[in-house]
Amino acid sequence: MTTATKRQKQARVLRDFRKVHRLTGALLFVFFFVISITGLLLGWKKHTGGLILAKTHAGTSTNLKDWLPVDSLTANAFKAVKDSLGPEVSLTLDRIDMRPDKGTVKFLFVEKYLGVQLDAATGQLLHLETRRADFIENLHDGTILDRWFGVDSGVLKVMYSTIMGVALLIFTITGFWLWYGPKRMKQEKPEVVSRPNGGPRPARPVRPA
Repeated sequence: MTTATKRQKQARVLRDFRKVHRLTGALLFVFFFVISITGLLLGWKKHTGGLILAKTHAGTSTNLKDWLPVDSLTANAFKAVKDSLGPEVSLTLDRIDMRPDKGTVKFLFVEKYLGVQLDAATGQLLHLETRRADFIENLHDGTILDRWFGVDSGVLKVMYSTIMGVALLIFTITGFWLWYGPKRMKQEKPEVVSRPNGGPRPARPVRPA
């Protein structure tokens, strides 16, 4: 393969990579923007003064022997929400988060990302919150699509994560080559040296060590 043919091939690859890079960025711009913003917010969630993630309040006892049964605490959590938002509110318990070091139990509900913190020993309400951090996390990883469309299998999250992961990989590879390709072509450009009779002739390409 001659030097000219090789350079033409490299230039064609650069053009193709530029098209792929530009197309990927144009089609997925909104998704890249959302992922970057939500990732930034999640990184700062514990340092926003409770705006994104509420602090964990302390209960009266960290001794598990003093704690109320889980069914009693669960009933208290439902009651606390209904007392605050009204008895007609519909609630679906998502998960229970026990914090032995704080003497606190957190009850997280599906609806409106509601969260309740109870004193594990007394069952008293410590804090009622909207879990903004959970909403941002669902937005970041695509779980929110399954919630919107009522899909329990999580297939939409998997599809979203796969598409965005592959797209980001393509974006990274093409972006690197758009930076490195021209440098490589410049390094392989033939140098012009003088002949003994004064006429210039092309020298062999100088390849990097």
